[in-house]
Amino acid sequence: MSNTQSPYTAFASLLSSNGHPVSPAELHGLLLGRSCAGAGFDADAWLADAAHLLETEPVDNVRNALIGLQEMVKGELTGEDITIVLLLPGDEQPLSERAGALGQWCQGFLAGFGLNAGGKDLSDEAKEVLQDLTAISQVQDALEESDDGESDYMEVMEYLRVAPLLLYTELAKPVAAAAKPSLH
Repeated sequence: MSNTQSPYTAFASLLSSNGHPVSPAELHGLLLGRSCAGAGFDADAWLADAAHLLETEPVDNVRNALIGLQEMVKGELTGEDITIVLLLPGDEQPLSERAGALGQWCQGFLAGFGLNAGGKDLSDEAKEVLQDLTAISQVQDALEESDDGESDYMEVMEYLRVAPLLLYTELAKPVAAAAKPSLH
């Protein structure tokens, strides 16, 4: 076994060694869900939401990791080439573990989104995305170790890399600057 850990494994070790009974996937989903619902990128507000999921106040190294995770997500959502990298177990892990993490990610996303999207009108497309995420959060045991199971997992993962962008674009896009009056 190599001595390099995946980001997921390293984050999972950090969380468990500090007594936090939560998966990195669920935390990442929570962060992305709240960001897509328009919560913004205030570190204190993110740490307060994360503390509920962590069940205790995070110590410095966990706080720093959470702030780093938020900076990564902020860069992904607001950068030039919008790409979301999901914090999930690597392909070397059993499909059942990866599928379980997908479900946890969706649960976290829905929780984060729900905490911050209250009362906002959603388009039919946005409602459909949320329904899809709810369905995906329930199917974690449905994927079997097989080529078809791997293919299904990859399709779902690709969908989850794109679906949040629709919600972010619809709900969290920055308010456009006021148009400057034209001079004639």
